[in-house]
This record gives sequence, C-alpha cells and structure tokens, in this order.
Amino acid sequence: MKKRFFLSLTALVMGCHIVMAQKSIVILYENDVHCGIDGYTKMAGLRDAINNSDTAYAAVVCCGDFLQGNTTGAISKGQYIADIMRLMDYHALTLGNHEFDYGVPRLKELLEQVGTPVACANFFEAGEPQPVYAPYVIHQYGNKKIAYVGACTPETMILEGYSFYDTNGILLYDLKPKTFYELIQQAVDAARTEGADYVVLLSHVGETVQSMGFSSHRLVNHLRGIDVVLDGHSHSIIECDKATDLDGKEITVTQTGTQFANVGKLLITPDGRFITQLIKSKDIPYENAKITATIDSIHQMVKAVTSELVAHSDYRLVVSDENDQFIVRGQETNAGDLVADAYRYVMKADIGMENGGGIRNDIMAGDITYGDIIGMLPYDNTLRRIAVTGPQLKTMLTRCTALVPVLDGNFPQVSGLRFTIHSKSHTVSDIEIQREDGSFAPIDMQRTYSVALTNYNHDAGGFFECFKKCPVLQESSLRYYEALSDYLRKDLGGNTGQRYAQPQGRIKIIED
Repeated sequence: MKKRFFLSLTALVMGCHIVMAQKSIVILYENDVHCGIDGYTKMAGLRDAINNSDTAYAAVVCCGDFLQGNTTGAISKGQYIADIMRLMDYHALTLGNHEFDYGVPRLKELLEQVGTPVACANFFEAGEPQPVYAPYVIHQYGNKKIAYVGACTPETMILEGYSFYDTNGILLYDLKPKTFYELIQQAVDAARTEGADYVVLLSHVGETVQSMGFSSHRLVNHLRGIDVVLDGHSHSIIECDKATDLDGKEITVTQTGTQFANVGKLLITPDGRFITQLIKSKDIPYENAKITATIDSIHQMVKAVTSELVAHSDYRLVVSDENDQFIVRGQETNAGDLVADAYRYVMKADIGMENGGGIRNDIMAGDITYGDIIGMLPYDNTLRRIAVTGPQLKTMLTRCTALVPVLDGNFPQVSGLRFTIHSKSHTVSDIEIQREDGSFAPIDMQRTYSVALTNYNHDAGGFFECFKKCPVLQESSLRYYEALSDYLRKDLGGNTGQRYAQPQGRIKIIED
C-alpha cells in the first residue's frame, strides 16, 4: 500500500510526467499550527520522501503562529515547539501575531535556537532604520532562485500590544502599519534585483479584514512582482483563491486551516506554473523518525504535568465549530459563559469578562484534566478586578462587537451581564446587570461596577484598550487557567452539571 501511494505521489508532484533535465520544485507549507505538534513529523516525512525520490526539489516553510496555542506551548513558554522546529530544516519562516505572546526577548531567544532563516519585512525596533529580521531569504533549487518574503499583520500591535509598548505606553517595536504595503513592495523589488526567479510571499495577514483594514487580498492588491501567497492568521482552509495585483495579474492565495488539519503543497513546474493543493495530514503515510521521537518525548513530559483530573462534563465546552472557526469570537458559547463566570466568582466582582481570542481550544465531553484547562486558556495572563463606569462599559461593548458577524478576538464573553448586539447598525442595547438575587436590572450610567478580567484585557491591548485607564481594585497573581480550575473544583464541585450545557442567553444578536 505504501509503495502504491509513493508512486502516485511522485506522479502528482511531477504533474503526471517526470522531467529529469529540470526538476519541479515542491514547497510544503503550514500556518497557524498553534502547538499541534503531531503534524510536524508528517510534513517532514513527506518532504523527505519527495527529496529521496529525486523527482523534485522539496522544502518546507512556515507562515506563523507556531509558539502558542495549547498546553505544550503554555507550560514551556514555547520551548518544546522550538525543540521540534530546530529539527525541521525549514527554508524560511515568518512571524505570526502569537509569536509575540511571550514577549520579544523570549521570541528572539527561541528563534535563535530554531536556527531557521526568519523573513519579516515589517518588524522593526522603534526608531531603527533596518528590520529586526531579513525582509526576505533566497534559496536556490537547481537553476532557479526562490525568494521568500515575510509579512506579519500590523494588527499584532493591538492584539499583543504588551510586546510593543512599555508600561508607560512608549513604543518599543513597530510593525509599520502606515508603510506596510511599501515595505513589502521594497522587499519584493530587492529580491528581484538580487536575481530571484520567483517570489513567494509568506503572509501572516489573513483573509478577514480586521480593525486596521488589512487582509491578504488587500495586500496583493497593493503589490506587484509576487507569484503566490502562502497565507495565515485567519485559520481559513483555502486550496486556491485568486487576488489581483497592481498589474492586473491574478495571484494565488492559499491557507491550510490550523493545527495541521492540512499540509499545503505548492508545485512550481519547470515551465513556471504554480499549482497549490491541500493534503490532509492524516492521509500522509510518512514520518521523520527523529522528529517523531522528539514529539513522543515531549508528549510524555506534558502528560506528567497535565494528567491531574479536575472535573467532569457530560458535554463539549465549545470554542470552535465543525469547520474549526473560532465562534467564541462572534457569539456566546457555553465555554465563554463558564470562563467569565469563573473570573466573576473567584474575584468576587459584579461582572466577569474574557475576550474570545483568549479562549483557544474546546474541552471535549468526559473527564476534564488540568491539561485540558491550560489548553483552553494557554497564556500567562493573570486576573485583576477593576472599576468601570456605566458609560465605559457601554463604549467597550459597542466597540468590541462592531465587527459582528465577522469573527474578532476582542468579542467579549461575559458574566453578570447581558445585552443585545445590532449587527447592521453596529450598536448595543438592553444592557442589564445581574443583581445578587439573580435577577437583572438596566445598567446605571451613574454607577461604577467592579469587573474581573485578565491583565491583558486591562492594560495590554485587549478589548481595544477600552479599560486601560480604569483603576485597579485588586491585583491577583492567579493565572486565568488557575481561576477556571479553582472554579470547577470548588464552586462547581468537580462537575459542570446542566448549567453550562448550552449558552445561557447573555448575548443576543439581531440583524437591524
């Protein structure tokens, strides 16, 4: 069976014919792995099989968001991921927004260990004329040179603002939103001048237009001279889409989804055609033995930390839908209710809040381990209680739901509060606060409420910084995943019961 698959793979790689005088080039790509580490060995194994067949030149590249996403990244602050990626022999990688989650010093430390050429044309230290990493890297395959140009969404400066500003709001690092398009074009032009036959854009910009107005398609619209876009950030599954560049040329844009649902394959034929395909990771029969051994070792280390039983649930705690879309970023979910309740109860606040982007993974029905909880809430965020006025609360709810139905990481999951979103007028109404007896009353615009949330959502960029100037009532060293663990154990007695079987109707969305 494996021999038959290998022969069919060879035919596929060569476009059903083999040209020995000038081999094709196969670039395998991934995006938004988010610590889904089991896929690395499949991707490397497929690369090795193609190279060993001597029918094409094969390489692997990364389009960002690899250091963070589940327990494996959280408990090691990205170290376990760096240990695997060091063995992958990537020809290039670019930075995703979540590479900045542990701060720039940690990012630099881990990437130095990985040893892969990093391409990112728009990441600068504040005030410096040259980017932190090379704008592009060039590799030669036979008689062809391919330039990999890197681009990271400037929206990262909002999403991971704590890595870009100090505590006084002074800019430390810059992704250059005002000159983003120009910087990418300069990198493309320089690569062409250096002799690149083809330019592949490693883009962590995404398909969805976010708060700063960027998307991968808009990026293509502002460029000329690129041949294909390997994209990331929005977790889209796109085998082959088209965007028009400045010269009216249709450029292929592709994405693999997230957590190695697919491995992308870009085939560049000897006559210069670009063909993209998505291969389901589960269908790849190859592995790289050294990477498999490393992954197995990491699984054992993670298990030792995370296997402790915390609670039980008879149903799934929902973050994503069946298409792996983060619906927690655009509507109320039972997982969002549970997390927000945990904050409110543990911090003894009027209201509990978490941004949808901070809740990362579903918890399946059955026993809930400490590892499941860290997988759902994988950051190092700590909790605090702050004072928020009625007008400030309304402003925040309006701004953070303005993109509905587009999924947005600032979308609030709430406790002790309910409201209505008007998706066409981009307004909110019927804001009500829960009383001690469980009933609800309209928000009092003359009153100040206590809100439990993470340090990220208070002063580091979350909720569009709407709460940044609100005074702190209580600072806690409790990490947000520890708060959820405590709530499940102590307040719920180790069982989610029926209360969280469905979303509780705290957020209503109507189209008007």
